[in-house]
Amino acid sequence: MKTRNLILAAVATVAFFSFTQQDIPILETEVTPTLRNINHNAFIAGEKLEYRLQYGIINAGTAKLEVKKLTQKIAGREVYHIVGSGKTKGAFDWFFKVRDTYETFLDVDGVFPWMFKRDVNEGGYRIKQTYKFAQAKNKVDNGEGKSFDTPHGIQDMLSAFYYARSIDYSKAKTGEIFTIWSFVDDEVWPLRIKYMGKETIKVSGKKIKALKFHPVVQEGRLFKDETDVAVWISDDGNKIPLLAQGKVMVGSVKMELTKYSGLANPVSLVKK
Repeated sequence: MKTRNLILAAVATVAFFSFTQQDIPILETEVTPTLRNINHNAFIAGEKLEYRLQYGIINAGTAKLEVKKLTQKIAGREVYHIVGSGKTKGAFDWFFKVRDTYETFLDVDGVFPWMFKRDVNEGGYRIKQTYKFAQAKNKVDNGEGKSFDTPHGIQDMLSAFYYARSIDYSKAKTGEIFTIWSFVDDEVWPLRIKYMGKETIKVSGKKIKALKFHPVVQEGRLFKDETDVAVWISDDGNKIPLLAQGKVMVGSVKMELTKYSGLANPVSLVKK
């Protein structure tokens, strides 16, 4: 169980980290004034991010995030199809095979999801979920005959991290907490991140200006306290996740950006 939780932690950190287009239902028949719009340029179609996952000094796996533009509109609005995937490799793949895929269909202007799909296989432990979001009605259909009331602009597990990238942190104060309401495993859950200031970090041999955050976690679970988990995002218009690391009960996990392309803005590289 501890090993499974470790892999879950690594894969979930990425998502920081398939339907065909004809499979996507139109959940709203017309655009309504209640659908929000957010002015941002943090990510665009064509963005690709790749990561290396480590357990201690061992390369445990890889993960990818890709943003695509959907040709079909939903409620007359443009949509991104974002896919996140993670898999183990080497000895970890032999010992505890992981093949995870997360998909969100994200409203381009509102940065909220219309649909979310989760298909994970972790050591034989399978989860398949399909959530349909009626954003104008503040409801979620879990695909199993149940409907849930949700806060306005509710996110899913993957879209929450893209919404976090759309937030303006330029006036954030150290210790300030940002809350993103998300729908996870049939529950409305507050994802909270605490801003810890600016740092320059080294990622895959490159020095990059970054913003540091601590996800606010429940003490006594996988992590002892919230300071055991740290996430750095680029201090630029992209706000891409650069590095995440955490101490777990039986060691440490780390996620590091290895490749990126198709970004909307220049990366805050520190020139030598």
